[in-house]
Amino acid sequence: MEELKGKTAVVTGAASGIGKALAAKACAEGMNVVLADVERDALAKARDELGGGRKIISIATDVSRAEAIEELATKTLEAFGGVDLLFNNAGVGAGSTIWQSTLKDWTWVMQVNLWGVINGIRTFVPIMLKQNRPAHIVNTASIAGLMKGHHSAPYIVTKHAVVALTEQLAVELERIKAPIRASALCPSWVNTRINESGRNRPEELLNQTESKPTPDMMKLWEQMQEVVRHATPPAAIADIVFEEGIRQGKLYIIPHKETAQFIRNRFDGIMKDV
Repeated sequence: MEELKGKTAVVTGAASGIGKALAAKACAEGMNVVLADVERDALAKARDELGGGRKIISIATDVSRAEAIEELATKTLEAFGGVDLLFNNAGVGAGSTIWQSTLKDWTWVMQVNLWGVINGIRTFVPIMLKQNRPAHIVNTASIAGLMKGHHSAPYIVTKHAVVALTEQLAVELERIKAPIRASALCPSWVNTRINESGRNRPEELLNQTESKPTPDMMKLWEQMQEVVRHATPPAAIADIVFEEGIRQGKLYIIPHKETAQFIRNRFDGIMKDV
């Protein structure tokens, strides 16, 4: 897709971080923009900061609920008549090892990171197919989805799943020669609030008892916070998404080229055992 002016973009997780940057980039391209997020106050603030007006609407949306995504689609069509770019971007992080992560950790991360993307695809692809014009879907995964090993088992499992889901989507769209492209966004560290995503965790999925963090856990947390503070600005990621994903049509958008070795190490390990 080259000319974006006047077309419509839907962005989930749009109130902060990469989502907000993607929305700002879409606005700069002259698009109609639909901001979706579960964090209502931040969502309203983001809309105001992006200029408001008739070309930008905000809709409080819990991506883990299929009916919420269906409502998002309905309101998008009512406002702008169609959708050309879909950014399934909402994501959270929680848990640690496979066995130490609680069932509530697993449930929350799976519902947002994976089911949020599934819900977006199942709802918006039929609309895009009916439109029968060029469209593009970008699913936010992570470099964690292309490598092995992470400090959060639920997070890496969902990000691998999002990569696989995007690959499958691309294959299925190609089979029917649909004018729709798909991309998996796989960044490394970005200066976002992902480490604070617990602020939006539903009450019913809160752990009943929080274990007291060990000195090692506190040290790791502080190190992560320091890395995030000095990480890539979200706006730089948005620029790459629009250039490499939307305009060049790449299936894998990998903003941090230095992570290539992580990917290579994983696949070398696979091939060694073949």
